[in-house]
Order: sequence, then C-alpha cells, then structure tokens
Amino acid sequence: MNVSTIDFRTVMGQFATGVTVVTAFDGDRPQGITVNALSSVSLDPPLVMIALDRRRFIVPAIDATGRYAVNVLDEDQQWLSDCFAGANVTPSRDAFCGAAWHPGETGLPLLDGSIAAMECAVVDRFVAGDHYLYVAHVEALHLDHPDAPPLLYHRRRYLRIERATTTLVAGKPESPAG
Repeated sequence: MNVSTIDFRTVMGQFATGVTVVTAFDGDRPQGITVNALSSVSLDPPLVMIALDRRRFIVPAIDATGRYAVNVLDEDQQWLSDCFAGANVTPSRDAFCGAAWHPGETGLPLLDGSIAAMECAVVDRFVAGDHYLYVAHVEALHLDHPDAPPLLYHRRRYLRIERATTTLVAGKPESPAG
C-alpha cells in the first residue's frame, strides 16, 4: 500500500510530544532548531536520539562538531519554538531568535529559562528515509525549572496542560539495578 505524506503526518499528529530546541555551534555562532523527535535510548550509558531532516541547516554544524544540546521548552517559550521552527519573526532564527543563552558545562549553547537541557556527544548517525538519526551520549544534565509545565505539540498545534491529575503507573516496579 502507498501511504501518503499528508496521511502519515495526520496520523503521527495524534501522538502528543514535548517540544525541544536542539542547539549547536557553527564555528562560534550558536544555531538552534525546533525538534519534537527526541527519545531516550539507553539509561546505562545515558543515550538520546534526535531525528533531523537531512536538508536542515543545522545538520552540517552537528556533523562537524559531533555535538548538540537538547533544550526542553516550557509552555511560556512557545515564541522560541515558533522562531527556531523558522517562523517569519524578528529577530529571526539567523539571529538565534534573540534568545538569551549561556554555555553549558561542555560549552554548548543552552537556552535560558528552559525546563531542562542535555549536552550530548554524537556516538552514531543513521540514515532513515529523508532523516538522520543522531544517537548521542549525554555528557551533562541541567534541570533548572522542574515544576514548570512543558510545551506540548499535538495535531499540529501547541497544547497546554490545563487540568491534570497524576496517577502511579501500574505495572512491574523498577529496581535501582534495572
């Protein structure tokens, strides 16, 4: 069967995701791009994976340095998501969206105000269709605003948590050893 790009995007839009901005350096210039294709891969060692369209402007910077940071946005940072996604705004993505940032422990650009961030070193890159999958070792963690509500993405729109309840996950309890 032939699955159309539009139909595939519609079905995948039913899955709510968090919103991140992946940052890297192009020489001494910080760059960033909005990414919702993020997944943890391994706890030991700590590995994460991002998926980027191979044509994205940030790919050469990540390939050249072998490094990227993942910044988890809070719901008040929608403007950063829009800008780093390429919205026609001022300041533009070329001007790092006018975002305040600071160097992390490994020197990667971290966005001020993000809920959390991870500084990563690429250990492998895979071709998957029109994307690269970058698997990276997490070298540094930052949890700056753990109680802030995350910016979510669902059905091609932002989603905010208005009412939420928390319940324990039923299932096999995890032991510290795994």
